[in-house]
Amino acid sequence: MIEKTFKLSAQGTSVRTEVLAGFTTFLTMAYIVIVNPTILGQAGMPVAAVAAATCLAAGFGSILMGLIANYPIALAPGMGLNAYFTFTVVRGMGVPWETALGCVFLSGVAFLILTVAGIRQLIVGAIPRPLFSAVAAGVGLFIAFIGLKEAGIIVADPATTVALGDLTQPSASLALLGLVVMGGLMVWRVKGAILIGILVAAAAGWSMGLAKVVPGDHGLSALTATAFKLDVPAALSLGGAKGHGGGAAMAMTLAEIVFVFLFVDLFDNVGTLVAVTKKAGLVQPDGTIPRLNRILTADSIATIGGSLVGTSTVVSYIESASGVAAGGRTGLTSVVVGLLFLATLFFAPWVQAIPAAATAPALIIVGSLMVGALADIDWEDPAVAIPAFLTAITIPLTFSIANGLAFGITAYAGLTLLRGRAQPKDWLLFVLAALFVARFIYMGKA
Repeated sequence: MIEKTFKLSAQGTSVRTEVLAGFTTFLTMAYIVIVNPTILGQAGMPVAAVAAATCLAAGFGSILMGLIANYPIALAPGMGLNAYFTFTVVRGMGVPWETALGCVFLSGVAFLILTVAGIRQLIVGAIPRPLFSAVAAGVGLFIAFIGLKEAGIIVADPATTVALGDLTQPSASLALLGLVVMGGLMVWRVKGAILIGILVAAAAGWSMGLAKVVPGDHGLSALTATAFKLDVPAALSLGGAKGHGGGAAMAMTLAEIVFVFLFVDLFDNVGTLVAVTKKAGLVQPDGTIPRLNRILTADSIATIGGSLVGTSTVVSYIESASGVAAGGRTGLTSVVVGLLFLATLFFAPWVQAIPAAATAPALIIVGSLMVGALADIDWEDPAVAIPAFLTAITIPLTFSIANGLAFGITAYAGLTLLRGRAQPKDWLLFVLAALFVARFIYMGKA
């Protein structure tokens, strides 16, 4: 049955190799079980419930990917989008987390519709490839900045905006310890370096009395605090959002939130798919990826499922490349990853006992890895370099992925026009740029 389902022989692999690859991928991305609840917890969501939801969403999504698309690609709530959910949508716009989950649900539905209708290819083709890399790098800087801030390594300063914090404070010292451990283990190519670093820092934090266990249910029933709490009607109107005016403002806000969830998810998928499938030798000679729509369908369904149980957008994980390096070639690798996440579900609610300073280094490390995407940009070409830079720098400095996208796409379209290289096939790019200009004007008058 396994051979028939995953076609192991055709890919030159075996059950043993696929299982080993699944364990490898799981160890490299298991940190999300701890980090995601820490970030979403700052949106007011119950940490224990989000931890359980993270395991359930990752388990369901990874198994779905393996069975539907037969690719060694694992899924879990995405880094960057969870920060956007918390710091921009909930804390920045004043949208209740239940309503924000409704927006995640709507973005998943939209992504599924676009995939089934074939419109996804049109959108992907309209976006300049350098901006894919710039967005990835900008999101990396975004989450790294959040990690430095939460650790107390970077603090607010009225004179210089930001400044170096007191590194002798327990939280900052603990975060630096975690950073050293993670960095050292990664240098030695240790699998699960980020997870091990979090656990080492957590143990040190417990000995320092920094851990605070929140009284309440630590069992699987904790999941009930977020499961099916999403508010889709409120998301459609954003009637519960503070600080928003009439219907036009609500419509603009909803469109922006759903657009960013959808857009960044699309970027994450394209980048991950290209990297992982190339490494696995699964790309066709003409550059196409077989069963691409199945991959994107699995991802969109996983996002819908994640919003139902109580977590932010679910995406394909670049850490899947570690499993491919270990020999994973089929969906059996993803199924193994999913089963391991489901097994972790029974222990997930206890992550609230881990100090926030112990997870901050993971944000910094993951952010540093994402910034490597800047190497793919042609910095010698001003028409590419300027929009890419504006995208990457604006995301962390405005705490908004939407602003980074708006600056990048608008600048790229404008410079293309000034350069005299606009073509009819670029019509969607210019439509997006015009919409972003209208958004800037609207925000200025609001």
